[in-house]
Amino acid sequence: MARAAAPPRRVPVPGTPSGTPPIPTRRPRVMPLLDPTFWQDGPTLTGGTAPVLEPATGHTLATLDLASPGDVADAAVRAAAAQRDWARSTHLERAAVLRRAGDLFSAHAGELRDWLVRESGSIPGKGDFELHVAAQECYEAAALASRPTGQVLASESPRLSFTRRVPAGVVGVVAPFNAPLILAIRSVAPALALGNAVLLKPDRRTAVCGGLALAAVFAAAGLPAGLLHVLPGGAATGAAVVEDPRVRVVSFTGSTASGRAVGELAGRHLKRVHLELGGNSALLVLRDADVEAAVAQASWGSFFHQGQICMTAGRHLVHASLYDEYVERLAARADALAVGDPYREQVHLGPLIDASQVERVHALVEASTAQGAKLVTGGSHRDLFYRPTVLAGAADDTPCYTEEVFGPVAPVRSFATEEEAVALAAAGPYGLSLGIVTRDVGRALDLSERIPTGIVHINDQTVNDEAVAPFGGVGASGNGSRFGGEANLDAFTELRWTTARTDPAGHPF
Repeated sequence: MARAAAPPRRVPVPGTPSGTPPIPTRRPRVMPLLDPTFWQDGPTLTGGTAPVLEPATGHTLATLDLASPGDVADAAVRAAAAQRDWARSTHLERAAVLRRAGDLFSAHAGELRDWLVRESGSIPGKGDFELHVAAQECYEAAALASRPTGQVLASESPRLSFTRRVPAGVVGVVAPFNAPLILAIRSVAPALALGNAVLLKPDRRTAVCGGLALAAVFAAAGLPAGLLHVLPGGAATGAAVVEDPRVRVVSFTGSTASGRAVGELAGRHLKRVHLELGGNSALLVLRDADVEAAVAQASWGSFFHQGQICMTAGRHLVHASLYDEYVERLAARADALAVGDPYREQVHLGPLIDASQVERVHALVEASTAQGAKLVTGGSHRDLFYRPTVLAGAADDTPCYTEEVFGPVAPVRSFATEEEAVALAAAGPYGLSLGIVTRDVGRALDLSERIPTGIVHINDQTVNDEAVAPFGGVGASGNGSRFGGEANLDAFTELRWTTARTDPAGHPF
C-alpha cells in the first residue's frame, strides 16, 4: 500500500493438472513449515463448522471449526494462566520469539501468499505486501520489548516514586477480512511482545490467512502454549471476547456500525477498547496538479484490492479546471484494468469477498445514478468480479460519495476554490486518511491543518501503512491512532505508580 505492489504472476495449482483445486479433508495439511498438528492444538472448538471458500471460484478449500462463547471463556482461562509466566520472562526471550516469527513470515512467504490470494481474493502483489508488513510488525514489536518501561518521579515525601508499564493481561483482538494478516498481526505482535496473552477472533471468511496462519507461525517461533488462541466465529463469539472478565483490552478493526456496538459493550464492562473503523477518505487534486500523476494515484487509491480497504479514496475532489480531463483519464485507466481470478490469471483486481458485498456495492452504484451521478465506466459485475467504476457529477446526495462503499468505485466531484475543497473534504462523519496532490507542498500542509483526519499523505494517495507509523482515525473512523510505533505502548500496557520508603511512613491516625 505504501508503494506499487509487484506485478501479479500466474500461480500454478499444485497437484492439480486439470486446474481444479483440491477439496481437502477437514483440518488439512496446508502449511509445510509446521507440523500439521497445529490444526489440532488445544481443545476442540464447539461452535460447529464452516467451509473455507475461495471467492474467485466458490470452491471449498478447507473446513473450519468455529468457536462458541463457551470456547472463548475456556481460552481466556488458559490465556490468563499462561500470561503470568510470559510477563515474568525477560525482554530478550520475548523479543527472540517475535524476531523468529518475522523470519518465518518471510521464509514461508510462498505458501502464506497462496492462502491470502485464494482465501481473501488478493492479487499476489497485495499478498506480498501483507507478508512484508507482517514481518516488519514482528521486528518492530521485538524492539518494543526492551523499551524503557517508566519514569522516576519527583516526590514531596522522602521516598522513591516511579511509574512502570506493566502488561494489560489478556488482550482481545477482533480483525476483519479485507487485509486479514496485517489487521491481525498489528495488534497480536505488540501485545505479545509487551507480555500479554491474546485471544484472536478473525473473520471466519479469512480465518486461515488471518488467524490460523498466525498461530502456525508463532508456534514454530517458539511462543509458549496458551498465549495465542484463534477463535473464528460470528458476532456472538466477538461479544464473548469483549465481555469476558479476563480480557482487559480489546483491539477492534471493522465497520463503524460494528465498532459502535463493540465500544458500547466494552464501556458497559469497563474495558479499554481501541477502535479502527470505516472511512470515506478524500483525495484532493489542486489546480496546479499534474493530471496524469494525480490519476495514477487515484486509480491505485480507489481500485487496489477491489476498494475493500478502509483508507480507499472514496471521494475524488478535483479543481474545476482539471475536472473533465481527470474524469476522462481515470475512466480510461479503469477500463484498462484486468479483473479475474488472481490465483490463476494475471489480473489487477480479484473478486469481492462474497455475494452480499457485491449486492451492496451494486445497489449503491445504481442508487447513485438514480440520484443523478453519471456512470462513466464500470457499474457491472460477473459473479463476484466487479468492474472498476467511475462516477462523475457526485454530489451531497450521491450514496457512493457519502457512504463507505468498500468496492472499486471512484466518485468524482469538482470544486472552484480551496475554501470549497476544504469544506468538502471536512464534511461527513469520517476522518481516517487524506491525500493531496499539488506542486506546492507548503500549501498542502496548510490545507491539511484545516481538515480533521488521522492520516495525511501529500502527493500520494490515501492507502498507505508502515509498521513504524501510528495508524488511526477520528470521528466515525475510530478513537485515534492506536497502532504502530510508540502508540503500541499505550495500547497494550497499563501505567502503574509505585513508591518505596526506607522506613514506614508516619501518619496522624
